[in-house]
Amino acid sequence: MGEVVDYLKAFVFGGLICVFAQILMEKTKLMPGRIMVILVCTGAILGALQLYEPFLDFAGSGASVPLTGFGYNLWRGIKEAIDKDGMIGVYRGGFKMAAVGTSAALIFSYLASLIFQPKMTK
Repeated sequence: MGEVVDYLKAFVFGGLICVFAQILMEKTKLMPGRIMVILVCTGAILGALQLYEPFLDFAGSGASVPLTGFGYNLWRGIKEAIDKDGMIGVYRGGFKMAAVGTSAALIFSYLASLIFQPKMTK
């Protein structure tokens, strides 16, 4: 029964993050790229304020998969690298923590472009 509750929490809280992004897309004139940046920065800021980790512990994948989780992951990598290496960690930490996700996004988006042959809109 515990697994079902975990799945339900992940679905609900991940969905709420997506609902927030959809509201921004429909009710503002912000471009999707800016909304993505808002979500990533929100995750990083909430991580710095030590609010994202309790949310992550509670919501599980519902908090780690969306772009807010990516922002939190970047912040956590930078913080750990600064603690270990000093100020050079500002440059190293984010790359180290986000390398796998970024690489996967690039590879799979390239593969999708080969399969679906997107066209530029005018």
